[in-house]
Amino acid sequence: MAVRTLRVDVSSGRIQVEEVPEEVAFGFIGGRGLNSWRLFWEVGPGVEPLSDQNRVYFAIGPLDGIPVLGSRFNVSSKSPMTGLLGDSNAGGHFGAEMRFAGWDQIVIEGASCDPVYILVQDEEVSIRPARHLWGKDTWQVQALIREELGDEGVQVACVGPAAERGVVFAGVFCNLVRAAARTGMGAVLGAKKVKALAVRGTGALTPRHPERAHALLEQIRRYLINHPDYASRRAMGTTRLVSALNALGILATRHFRTGYFEAAARVSGERLAAEYNVASRGCFGCAVPCSRWFRIRSGTFRGLEGEGPEFESLAAFTARVGNDDLDVALKAIDLCNRYGMDTLTVAECISLLMELHHEGLLDGSVAGSLDLGWGNSRTILTLVEQIGRREGLGELFAAGPLAAARQLGRGAEEYVMHVKGLPLIQADPRGLKGYGLGFCVATRGGDHLRAEPYFELSFDAEEARRRFGVPQAGFPGEYLGKGKLVRYSEELCAVCDSLDVCKNTMVCMEAVDFQLAARLLEAVCGWSLDAEAVRKVGERIVNLERAYLVREGVDRRQDRLPSRFLETPLPAECGASAGLTFELEEMLDEYYRERGWDRDRGWPTRRKLEELDLGDVEADLRARGLVLRE
Repeated sequence: MAVRTLRVDVSSGRIQVEEVPEEVAFGFIGGRGLNSWRLFWEVGPGVEPLSDQNRVYFAIGPLDGIPVLGSRFNVSSKSPMTGLLGDSNAGGHFGAEMRFAGWDQIVIEGASCDPVYILVQDEEVSIRPARHLWGKDTWQVQALIREELGDEGVQVACVGPAAERGVVFAGVFCNLVRAAARTGMGAVLGAKKVKALAVRGTGALTPRHPERAHALLEQIRRYLINHPDYASRRAMGTTRLVSALNALGILATRHFRTGYFEAAARVSGERLAAEYNVASRGCFGCAVPCSRWFRIRSGTFRGLEGEGPEFESLAAFTARVGNDDLDVALKAIDLCNRYGMDTLTVAECISLLMELHHEGLLDGSVAGSLDLGWGNSRTILTLVEQIGRREGLGELFAAGPLAAARQLGRGAEEYVMHVKGLPLIQADPRGLKGYGLGFCVATRGGDHLRAEPYFELSFDAEEARRRFGVPQAGFPGEYLGKGKLVRYSEELCAVCDSLDVCKNTMVCMEAVDFQLAARLLEAVCGWSLDAEAVRKVGERIVNLERAYLVREGVDRRQDRLPSRFLETPLPAECGASAGLTFELEEMLDEYYRERGWDRDRGWPTRRKLEELDLGDVEADLRARGLVLRE
């Protein structure tokens, strides 16, 4: 199965087709892996993220377009938010449509003088004017392009007004609210004046060995529908985590001042399912359609409807900002989606302001007429609008919360809840230590999806001992064994992102391990890889991405959480998690040891890169004066 890349230069209008070398296809699989390989070799440390020298990579995996495991796509570039590796991932139907159009990767280069969108219809590629789309929100753009083309089946990945205005945490949106929102990939497209990428395909994915593929997929489907989490995932998706994490005392509340939100029941997934949800939705072909369509039936926002939300967005606009009004949270999320912004980062901006106000660290003139008390509904919605329009306080936050805090001064920078410039998710690492370690070492900044060490919530001592050598690895409040757990989880997640299937099914529900992934690749693509070769692909991707960070100046000193998590114990109301802090140095030592990296600097060693067939990467670093230890 040939792996093909389409290049579109919006400066010159040049369109090229390349076949990916076989060793790269086998060595990185597709999706995130293929994007990270190109990013390393094509976007060097001197490139400014919002310049025309940066590139945007859309890629899918070899399992996109088959049923059961869901369909996703990756968008990668140099991040304007962190200045480091940028990458984001979304579901829906866009990835499958790329497969049906016959493309594994689409690269957007240069910058247009006028707004454009790119249309890919199988082999036919065109760059079309988009002046009429400029200024439109993400929902409007998707509808207008379909209307213009007279085709409701065309899949549109677009940016909203926030990207046009240079908000660095603007994302890429498709199927209304499916968001590749983290690290600012939409902002890079906005700087290139590319409003959308629209794809329509008439092909199909035909497995190399259809009977074998069907049998494996049926095996996975049966496993998923018999999984103990199947019913709750279908009913609530990830929103079930609001109650679950609150019960553990690790639901990020009032900007991580505590892990317990007293109003969690009023904003929970259970309440959303019972009172708001009207239909079930899912990504292309998924056996666990965990998304939902909601409608507000009464009150100020009566008639508002949309898809989702997922846990991170829901918890971000409730617990994180201290808001107990579910309708207000749904409205805020809807505004973020339409402006095309990362909900987590917007909520970090708002909750940061609220905490600075609470601590008396804001100059009185900053807030103006806004009441920055916790959970103020008018303030939350006003700030979302201002950030999306880059007006008022939105101008301050357009470059992200860390840049805003530096501008505010008075010690505000210490209050930003981030790693490497990317805000943390809605879980407190003091009581979820494997995830916390994952935040520290994630190759795109403070993020859980690079590792997703879900096993630590198993509370299974014997299985933890069998897999990771110590019983503590199966308990969220313990730190021993988490280096080994995170290493394993990172490699599985890297493979998952490169196959471009869903982490909820493959990783959290443990439907596919390295062995089964190898069998699927053989049945679908005809690739002869064993389980160890597939695992090694995951390890190779993590090491290549770490090398990218090393080239940008990252070492052990940046692999750290804000001091709050290291020094201030969780308060008494957090139940079993009360009194916990984060054992950073011990976990980093274990993680680097498990990775075979230089523990002093957190860099891969020369031997490790050569072992992973990344000798050319080591040579590139050495040529830049970055000498790795043996």
